[in-house]
Amino acid sequence: MAIGHTIGALICAAALVSGTNTVFAQDKWPSKPITYVVPFAAGGTTDILGRLIGQRLGPALGTTVIIDNKPGAGGNIGSDFVSKAAPDGYTILGGTISSHAINISLYPKMPYDPVKSFMPITLIGTLPNVLVVNATSPFRTVQDVIAAAKAKPESISFGSSGNGTSQHLSGELFKSMSGASMLHVPYKGSAPAMQGLLGEQVTLVFENALAAIPLVKSGKLRALAVTSATRDPGLPEVPTIAESGLPGYEIVSWQAIFAPAGTPQAIITRLESEIGKIVQEPEMKARLLAVGVNPSGAGAAELGSFQKAEVAKWGKLIKDANIKPE
Repeated sequence: MAIGHTIGALICAAALVSGTNTVFAQDKWPSKPITYVVPFAAGGTTDILGRLIGQRLGPALGTTVIIDNKPGAGGNIGSDFVSKAAPDGYTILGGTISSHAINISLYPKMPYDPVKSFMPITLIGTLPNVLVVNATSPFRTVQDVIAAAKAKPESISFGSSGNGTSQHLSGELFKSMSGASMLHVPYKGSAPAMQGLLGEQVTLVFENALAAIPLVKSGKLRALAVTSATRDPGLPEVPTIAESGLPGYEIVSWQAIFAPAGTPQAIITRLESEIGKIVQEPEMKARLLAVGVNPSGAGAAELGSFQKAEVAKWGKLIKDANIKPE
């Protein structure tokens, strides 16, 4: 009997130790690198922001953050990948206005639901797009572009970082409000679109301020206007499109971070806290403002409400303007 009791006690003790180790292993997050998926090509706005945040987030969590670019379909390919990833906190996504607000109304079939398939973490910030042309272009104002587009319909092409992106919709709204006929040329991200403009493969591009401003300041591109309602601090001398003859024109892009639906709330809360602190660091805020990004750091609840409002807003615009993916 004594031997039986002893064996039973040992088994119970072993079970307790095993259970404790299991709980400890589950609680010890992160215990391996985190993959930050960017659903656009390297060198674009989402990629740049992902790398800036990843460099600080890794040390803050005691791990490494690996950037994984999965471009295509206006952010749909990379976003779909994350929506189907294990909800364990080891895969997060750089979501944007296109992948998480516009595409659901633009594409007839979507591989994921931008709201139900994800858990919001943090809103990094908002930023305008900039209407830019090659420095050698004859166009110096928005009205120059409109006049040329009306004189020779579709002789002017505009590039964007992909179908369904805010850059694409900036061009479509421009066409709708001005009556200008322009041919859309979608690329797989901001960097390829910029290369297309520098190589004079397209006439003009609507591009996020973060990707456009350095090329404008270097003299390689000329900025004609910004898409926000007010002038951008990074390009204070550049007028808005509304100022340039299209009153009421306004499009502001945004960048955020999401995780797959079902990710433990404790992990979401930790990521929300750490990323929020990173975005609000004085050095980071100054760096973002200098390149046209208005830092936010809004948390999961606020981002979730904001995203739902954006889905409704862009759905109405796409329907009213009869915008279709090309």
